[in-house]
Amino acid sequence: MTDIPRTRETRPATAPASSRSGAVRETRAPQVRPATEGWTQQKDAEGRPLLQFASPKRGKPPVHLADLTPAERVEKVKELGLPGFRAKQLSTHYFRHYTSDPEQMTDLPAGIRSELVAGLLPPLLTEVRRLETDRGDTIKFLWRLHDGALVESVLMRYPGRITLCVSSQAGCGMNCPFCATGQAGLTRNMSTAEIIEQIVRANRLIAEGGLGGKKADDHSMERVSNIVFMGMGEPLANYKRVMDAVRSMVAPQPDGLGMSARGITVSTVGLVPAIKKLADENIPVTFALSLHAPDDHLRDELIPVNSRWKVDEALDAAREYYEKTGRRVSIEYALIKDMNDHAWRADLLADKLNARGRGWVHVNPIPLNPTPGSIWTSSDKDVQDEFVRRLNDAGIPTTLRDTRGKEIDGACGQLVATTEDEAASAAMG
Repeated sequence: MTDIPRTRETRPATAPASSRSGAVRETRAPQVRPATEGWTQQKDAEGRPLLQFASPKRGKPPVHLADLTPAERVEKVKELGLPGFRAKQLSTHYFRHYTSDPEQMTDLPAGIRSELVAGLLPPLLTEVRRLETDRGDTIKFLWRLHDGALVESVLMRYPGRITLCVSSQAGCGMNCPFCATGQAGLTRNMSTAEIIEQIVRANRLIAEGGLGGKKADDHSMERVSNIVFMGMGEPLANYKRVMDAVRSMVAPQPDGLGMSARGITVSTVGLVPAIKKLADENIPVTFALSLHAPDDHLRDELIPVNSRWKVDEALDAAREYYEKTGRRVSIEYALIKDMNDHAWRADLLADKLNARGRGWVHVNPIPLNPTPGSIWTSSDKDVQDEFVRRLNDAGIPTTLRDTRGKEIDGACGQLVATTEDEAASAAMG
């Protein structure tokens, strides 16, 4: 893309309040530096935060229907000595009726149901625990994978939509000090089918009336309408499997889930080459960049991958995504008290975004969701309001995000497999 004038990145930690009207913050706000509390951040030989891009080698999950293309499903069925059209019947049960139960597949001959299910619908996720809010409209699932790895997903009902926050990796290798998921590092990438199975299991629960928040007897037509790749893991570090999962999500039923690509959000902390690759996929998903700081001085510490690709590089790639797809980009920004919530940082963020044009971006500030053992906390409400006001006044559409699931540790940055979870998983055998 064309060169864009750069704005100044460095300002003193106690920068005076901007001359923009309406400032409510103290002119000399403190500057808290990123640091871990209650856990030790993994470092490389040079003492820098360790980044894990490659998945550790572990036993692969069994091949599943959702790992295969429609043509491959036909070939797999034929390998089992059955006619190819059975693949379409099996796909209909899985992608339209959300079931892997052979007893419910009454259109299949009774003698082959179990064989087909065993060959193409092996179990992938075992539910270890389910936590709900009081109203039951937010549910967090703890799943055990075939090798004992633990992941979580969160199902949320909003007015007019049902959103599922899915995991794409067990653990995370990006090592951000404020995020619970990355504390134990990366266990492994999830398979395409393991990603899809989170949605299928959620859809089954919804159809059975298991998601609260709506008074109705018949939930059979309800299903997940929106997907956010904001659970465990860095989605673009598991690029191929995530994109294969997205293709299955948007493929018409019964080849896939028949979802709208515009209801799918893929997020990243800033893997620039993968962002550019995503822009060329010709799938109009929503792209979200987890920025969290507009200046390299702070972001180097807050988001370790910034040591590879700086703020301006990530924003250039985000702008390129907009230019190629026409899809407005979301900027995610966790507001952390006295660390990244200074008024001058709101001004700097607005300057950087406006330098790349107007109308291409939307900012979602998110009050930090504290994690166990962390000394960090969310910004004061007046500071949040001032941060949002400055961005809006600069012409940047900005909406403070509703943080759902905090009381069940199901909000952004809170997903982590605890020792209690591991004990519960072990007790299941």
